[in-house]
Amino acid sequence: MKKVCVLLAEGFEEIEALTVSDIIRRADVTCDLVSIAEKQVKSSHGVVVQADKLFDEKMEYDLVVIPGGIPGATNLRDDERVIKFVKKQNKDGKLIGAICAGPIVLGRAGITEGRNITSYPGYEDELPNCEYLEDAVVVDKNIVTSRGPATAMAFAYKLLDILGYGNKVESISSGMLYKMFIG
Repeated sequence: MKKVCVLLAEGFEEIEALTVSDIIRRADVTCDLVSIAEKQVKSSHGVVVQADKLFDEKMEYDLVVIPGGIPGATNLRDDERVIKFVKKQNKDGKLIGAICAGPIVLGRAGITEGRNITSYPGYEDELPNCEYLEDAVVVDKNIVTSRGPATAMAFAYKLLDILGYGNKVESISSGMLYKMFIG
């Protein structure tokens, strides 16, 4: 069974963090909300969420997800433990997902060079030496990036597929009425 963690820092974007964790959990995949500080974390819009775990540099996950939100993404970007963890995740060839402003963590970790990357508009300058795309979801080897809150479901379904649970995407997305909006 694969394991996923969604990193939380004060000021995270709740749609991105909770949509991803919800959809991954609907597939019966372990998905921990991991706070870099306190167990209770306040989102960018004042929603308080109880994290499942506190950050530990020795933790091991098949996929780490970095939500956006300001100042959540900058809090993650400025935490040296997170940068070290993301670098190790990449070095080990494990999956990394980042959405909205979240890809700035990848830029700070120095893993965007030569990669196809997307983000919320306006963060391109923090993503050095990449091929910046404006697609809803961009996959480049072990890195998956996405644009923002409106793309959170597409991002989560793509992550499930890449994790090896593509067979569950159709039933989960149908049950959530996702296809009503994508045609």
